[in-house]
Amino acid sequence: MTRFGPSDELAGAEFYGADLRGARFAESDLSGVVMRGVEVSGFDVDAPWLRHGDGFLVNGVDVTAYVEAELDRRFPGRDQRQAETPEALREAWAALERAWQPVLERAADLPPGAVDESVAGEYSFAQTLRHLVLATDAWLGKAVLRREQPFHPLGLSGAGGEEWGPDPSLFTTGAPTYDEVLAARAERVAMVRDFLATATPQELATERRGPWDTDREETTLRCLHVILEEEWEHLRFAVRDLDVVAARG
Repeated sequence: MTRFGPSDELAGAEFYGADLRGARFAESDLSGVVMRGVEVSGFDVDAPWLRHGDGFLVNGVDVTAYVEAELDRRFPGRDQRQAETPEALREAWAALERAWQPVLERAADLPPGAVDESVAGEYSFAQTLRHLVLATDAWLGKAVLRREQPFHPLGLSGAGGEEWGPDPSLFTTGAPTYDEVLAARAERVAMVRDFLATATPQELATERRGPWDTDREETTLRCLHVILEEEWEHLRFAVRDLDVVAARG
């Protein structure tokens, strides 16, 4: 299989009569791509940052509003991820915890080792939880709480994390047990819950330095919104991939 990477300049390329069946595009910039007269049977697009008004057109119809509404229907509470008051944020986090609970229970019922299975190179279920530990540590522990060393050793960065993330030496290099992952995850969920329990409007408006780009100012509210976005998107990914793992038997 031919593989193209960051060093391959394909911006503005034109494909005529090309056979792209089964091709996979991961972490690629496809903004402004135009397709005409194409066969898209089985076409699968996952664009977590797609928002209404971005202009994702299928046969001339902008489908972003439909996609957002359908995701909110499938995941009750997702529509609260941009909550702006302390009370609304507490409700949003409680809804998120309720949404995760049956997914965790489903994962617990799978055969041993299933939580460590990857689907198409994506995070396994255990790795997803570890990544969310890191996201909480970065956007709450570091940016908001300003802890000197906010990162749990089981946290897991995304692709390219060595370029933008914390020092890799802070993290474990071995494979933790699933019970250890669950414990770390529970601690971070409680950390957000406890912070929101006493959050005030003044605290939400306070300017913070971003966890990665320290020259960029972010409000506490914005940091919490990032955490909520990460949580809901990775919940969606987890449900999608658990379906595949369960089907494998």
